[in-house]
Amino acid sequence: MLEQIAGYTDLKLDFTGGINTDGDIGNAYNYGADYITASSIAIAKPELFASWIVSYGREKMTLGADVTDISTKKVAFRGWQNKSDVNLFEHLQFFYDKGLKYVKCTDISRDGVLEGPAFSFYQEIKDRFPDLQILASGGVRGVDDIKKLNDMGIFAVIFGKAYYEGILKLEDLKQFLVK
Repeated sequence: MLEQIAGYTDLKLDFTGGINTDGDIGNAYNYGADYITASSIAIAKPELFASWIVSYGREKMTLGADVTDISTKKVAFRGWQNKSDVNLFEHLQFFYDKGLKYVKCTDISRDGVLEGPAFSFYQEIKDRFPDLQILASGGVRGVDDIKKLNDMGIFAVIFGKAYYEGILKLEDLKQFLVK
């Protein structure tokens, strides 16, 4: 599927899911991925993921660090099926110290419910790690939420339901295009 998308579009592709070895990364890049996002391996084998930041470059690796409850800040993994005892901020600090530049962070409780992003949660991450580029996910209701996250200095926003429901349209996003 990755090869098909890469072969027929000019999109920049971020591949995620099932990345466990250097071979998996090599295959993803060979089939057309431009970037890799990994989360479960960063919980199971943090030193391995840290080595990938160095080996493949901090511009090419994104840490997926999703939480089920922003009050406890415990990182979920394996497609959100498993909850770890790993604290998000300790997790981020470990990889930040190793050169991490990008993190995709989802407030799982808000994913797909159109209740608005956890703005204070993303601000807390930004305050603690000002140089970290955050990809915020969960709860986006429309373009106003994206504007607010953008004004906060959030690097990117991941949305789904607002688009599928027709609330957010592609033309609404033109103002955010980087030229």
